[in-house]
Amino acid sequence: MNKALSKMTNEELWTLFPIVLKEHNAHYKTWYDDEASDIQNYLSDKGISRINHIGSTAVEGLLSKPTVDILLEIKRDAAMSDVMTLLCQNGWTLMKFQMTPFLSYAFNKGYNNDGFAEKVYHLHMRSSGDWDELYFRDYLIDHPEVIVAYSHLKQDLLALHKNNRDAYTEAKTAFVKHFTTKAREAYGRRYK
Repeated sequence: MNKALSKMTNEELWTLFPIVLKEHNAHYKTWYDDEASDIQNYLSDKGISRINHIGSTAVEGLLSKPTVDILLEIKRDAAMSDVMTLLCQNGWTLMKFQMTPFLSYAFNKGYNNDGFAEKVYHLHMRSSGDWDELYFRDYLIDHPEVIVAYSHLKQDLLALHKNNRDAYTEAKTAFVKHFTTKAREAYGRRYK
């Protein structure tokens, strides 16, 4: 009998779901569009303020984990229990949440005891705001040379951290922060 994913340690999860990098898949946009449409349909009256495709799969030409990241921003007065119930009823699994310094929930879809499903998603649900992920995505799209550098960095880090998502993510932090700062300087308060 397989151990439930919710009962696995991080190390067990990272072994079952190692970091995998793939060339950009033209279907990522369609996968995002379909999932975003579904989310908007079942949360239509629950206070969505904005929904965006973020992360590496949102950037054509960027080497990425084959996981479609979605940023779902909700209004501060949204009925969170209703939102969470509807997401879970529609196949999302709550992975973690925090209430301070800002509201942040992380859900996923497409993980099972046999490994990754064909389509894998991460849903980052937050209060409406001016989020770094949007700036970083846009900067990459506008700067192909940064896409190349980021892809090389990811390949180097994969060799070191294939089975440790936290270490892999942490090792990218300085790069991401550097170009997010440049994006904010270039784009102003685009998402305010």
